[in-house]
Amino acid sequence: MPNPLYDALFAALARRETPLLLLQDGREISGVVFHAQIARYAHALHSLGVRPGDRVAVQIAKSPEALAIYAATVSMGAIFLPLNPAYTAAELGYFIGNATPKVFLCDPAKSASLQPIATTYAVHLRTLGGNADGSFPDLAALQSDDFTPTDCAPGDLAAILYTSGTTGRSKGAMLTHDNLLYNAQALAQVWQFTAADTLLHALPIFHTHGLFVASNVSLLTGGKMIFLPGFDAETVIRLLPKATVMMGVPTFYTRLLDTLGLSQAAQHMRVFISGSAPLLAETHVAFEAQTGHRILERYGMTETNMNTSNPYDGERRAGTVGLALPGVELRLIAHGAEVAAGEVGVIEVRGPNVFKGYWQMPEKTAEELSADGWFLTGDLATRDADGYITIVGRAKDLIITGGFNVYPKELELLLDEVPGVMESAVIGLPHPDFGEAVFAVLAPRKGATLDPAAVLAQVAQNLARFKQPKAAVVVSDLPRNTMGKVQKNLLRAEYAGWFKK
Repeated sequence: MPNPLYDALFAALARRETPLLLLQDGREISGVVFHAQIARYAHALHSLGVRPGDRVAVQIAKSPEALAIYAATVSMGAIFLPLNPAYTAAELGYFIGNATPKVFLCDPAKSASLQPIATTYAVHLRTLGGNADGSFPDLAALQSDDFTPTDCAPGDLAAILYTSGTTGRSKGAMLTHDNLLYNAQALAQVWQFTAADTLLHALPIFHTHGLFVASNVSLLTGGKMIFLPGFDAETVIRLLPKATVMMGVPTFYTRLLDTLGLSQAAQHMRVFISGSAPLLAETHVAFEAQTGHRILERYGMTETNMNTSNPYDGERRAGTVGLALPGVELRLIAHGAEVAAGEVGVIEVRGPNVFKGYWQMPEKTAEELSADGWFLTGDLATRDADGYITIVGRAKDLIITGGFNVYPKELELLLDEVPGVMESAVIGLPHPDFGEAVFAVLAPRKGATLDPAAVLAQVAQNLARFKQPKAAVVVSDLPRNTMGKVQKNLLRAEYAGWFKK
């Protein structure tokens, strides 16, 4: 029996003398060198007791070594568990206790604070720094470069990714070899990746976007990656001429628009791809005006990887996330039935990309994943006559005021058009008369001064009375998570008592 991910992504590296990873300091790592590192890391993990089905948890900086740990883990039939480096020791206790990994790799500077957690859950704690320092590389240096992958079935688990937990305890989404491989194959086809591509990779790799979209697609198709530790606009501008493709979150593109040299640096690029958070139509238009490139936006989530994409050849429609990927079924449901074109429904998806369920949470799995394979995403959307999907918000963000439904996205699009407004977030807050009241949080453009009442007055003429925000505040920036998504749960908590005054 083969190992699906090893066979598709890593096996060919053993014969690849050409560069695989191009680093910020000018160093290059060939496929052969990287494959040898995979082998040593797999043997090191095995020496610590890791066997097929065991979990390997990591909270480490992005580096070639971090990518090799992922490769080694899945190649030996174990389950990869990446954790956000921003999580505190208190937060990590939940993940380690829930996933019960055999090994936990952390940054050397954090080992002392994390040792009590490792002791509590009988986990082997080892360190791996961003400069290949730490106890784990020392252990790996003693290991052999020879490697035979462990046989795995397509349905065996390859990774557990924890959701953000904005509505309760974080849930561990169980992703199989087949889930990850199918998605890489579908995206490579839709985005026309080849071995001639060089991907500028500035995304984190503890998340689906940077690890399972960017890295896997490039590895599958035999291209190169400019592998940056993080996003820095000036560094990206400097290195873009060496790339053909860039994947990023909307924040990357808004920052690039404010950086000198973008239009020149982007001349030889094949495509720019955006995801993880909604891309403002305004950003789409401004980026095309500066570079001539229409950003290709797609839509996915932790539990499914990617579900839709705007076409590579064909119309990339600003404000939409495109069409369902090949092999992915997508339907919009309201009140138990599919909605007509143009109407709002909750997205449900089914296909080889859909996860196996939530780790140790059978009840939650049953709530969101039907027996016949449909996953309830919780995202509200419309679909036009051509099949293009437009996300209008999260079901949990739907505002019901006085019995009427208000979709925040509709209001945000209008508010964002008001002069001086950079972006907005519309939320529902408790209200003694209406149950919920519509409330707007506004972030101004550089140098602009906003009067909340004046902004609301400008959009009022285009909104039914029940949709009009009853109040607004101005903040310097909207709160975001590490992937750029606005954290409306934090805004709801901060302003919860606004209408109780």
